[in-house]
Amino acid sequence: MTTHGDSATSAGAPAVAARTGATTGPDQPAHAAEGLPAALTGLRSAIGAARFPLALPSAEPARHAATSLTDQLDDYLLPRLARLDAPLLVVVGGSTGAGKSTLVNSLVQARVSTAGVLRPTTRSPVLVCSPSDASWFRQGELLPGLTRTTEPSEQPGTLHLVTAPALPPGLAFLDAPDIDSVVDANRALAGQLLAAADLWLFVTTAARYADAVPWELLRSARARGTAVAMVLDRVPPEAADEVAAHLSEMLAEQELGAAPLFVLPETWVDGQGLLPDRITAPLSDWFTRLAADADARAAVVRQTLDGALAALHPVVEELAEAADEQCTAADALDERVRAAYRGAERTVDQGLRDGRLLRGEVLARWQEFIGTGEFFRGLEARIGRLRDRVVAAVTGRPAPAAELRTAIESQLVTLLRGVADEAAENAYTGWKAHPAGAALLEPDLAHAAADLPQRAEQLVRDWQRGVLELVRVEGGDRRFVARTAAYAVNATGLVVMIGVFASTAFIPTGLEVAAGTGTAVAGQTVLQAIFGDQAVRNLSRKARVDLLDRVGKLLAEEAERFLARTEAERPADNAGAALRWAALEVERARHRSGLFPATEQPRARKAP
Repeated sequence: MTTHGDSATSAGAPAVAARTGATTGPDQPAHAAEGLPAALTGLRSAIGAARFPLALPSAEPARHAATSLTDQLDDYLLPRLARLDAPLLVVVGGSTGAGKSTLVNSLVQARVSTAGVLRPTTRSPVLVCSPSDASWFRQGELLPGLTRTTEPSEQPGTLHLVTAPALPPGLAFLDAPDIDSVVDANRALAGQLLAAADLWLFVTTAARYADAVPWELLRSARARGTAVAMVLDRVPPEAADEVAAHLSEMLAEQELGAAPLFVLPETWVDGQGLLPDRITAPLSDWFTRLAADADARAAVVRQTLDGALAALHPVVEELAEAADEQCTAADALDERVRAAYRGAERTVDQGLRDGRLLRGEVLARWQEFIGTGEFFRGLEARIGRLRDRVVAAVTGRPAPAAELRTAIESQLVTLLRGVADEAAENAYTGWKAHPAGAALLEPDLAHAAADLPQRAEQLVRDWQRGVLELVRVEGGDRRFVARTAAYAVNATGLVVMIGVFASTAFIPTGLEVAAGTGTAVAGQTVLQAIFGDQAVRNLSRKARVDLLDRVGKLLAEEAERFLARTEAERPADNAGAALRWAALEVERARHRSGLFPATEQPRARKAP
């Protein structure tokens, strides 16, 4: 059996209500708070729109805080503002085995909540009210996420409603699950219910009053300005004064010294499992007076309501900072990817400038195509003779032309595959070093896409066709036609491609001369002989720009493999600003409502 003692110590009249400074009762005009529900609804929307998907240290706390705020808005703030004159809800909370259910049963003089030695005993919360108040709690405006039931239930998400004729109107008790329950869902529900309380009645024992978990919640109550009363249960008579004094000191240290404290000594329960009336009389009398005094109840409601509203701002600011961190992290991840692929584009650009693409197979096929020995010996001959040799090479040596084009394609594809793989590796490494990026990675991102070789080959073939089309378009000029009528477009296009590989303006560098053995000079001379100096520059510039544009698009497609992941997780850029603005609107509405003691006018900010 549960044991209790023989004496009780009372904290006196409902002092909780007197601390608020509010003097208006439940007949406060409804329009006084009409702006607050709209502001709170706006805040709820802003919280719902804020997302914290990226794996940052602040993400999980922010998600938890957002859920808690949403629950408090839905479970308490909005329904309570809609009905300031609704019955006062006292949520009875405490540690496992503190005797909460026994105390509730004793206060309402009926066995309404199951008490026993098995833990956790309270599986679904039990709300006890006067029969005249049942309609308010049955409607579900308070704690709307819980399904009402008139029978005990072990189903999660249920609220067992019980009426007790001995309980006066205007007051209701909610027996919550243990705040330190071994069941995670029970602990979470206990926290949710405590956030929906007008008054927290904390029950602890002489053996457990210094436990850490209750004090964490009591500090939370203090931070939110919630009205609190304490019950120290199962106190041995010989230790009552000492334990009560120590608990009072602890409350004072936590700035909760004004909270009423009731000490219930050890005693035996009767056959109904109820405490003797003489033990609970001080606490029962305190609640009876509170229930009978509309102004006192209204003051308690306003104290808790005002405290909850005032506490919103710092929590919302933390959410806004977390939302800003999400956007900053997404931008940082995107920049690491873009930097990697910008580097790849620079590598391609440099490869077109430094002559590296003229080495190996391309150089061999170019020399074979143009007739190396005779060609270079003829550089000092007349331009007409040079054109004749080019014509002979084009018309009489078709195989070398095809081989040169293939070599150009192979060399470019090799370059593109290399830079794409390097960019993917750099982006992957950059993300891996970032906590948010590491969570988004998959092994296949460490390399270029599987179809990159095929797309690179298609890109080069399309570019080569584009160069030939460019030569044809330039041939629309009469002067150009007159000069090139005898020359094959394909051969001219190949010379343009070789020129692009060497340098934009055909000004050879030491690397180009070493790599191409004068190839750039040869290409320049051929094209100038055919088109003229300005045409050389225009053709090479256009072909080069076209190639780099195509490469840029290819690499952008590769970068999108990363960027699509951040885009899918990216929160709205203005989420933080929207949260701050919504919180400011709540502060303004709170200030204008006239429901609470005077508060400092919040500073204006720009709307998001």
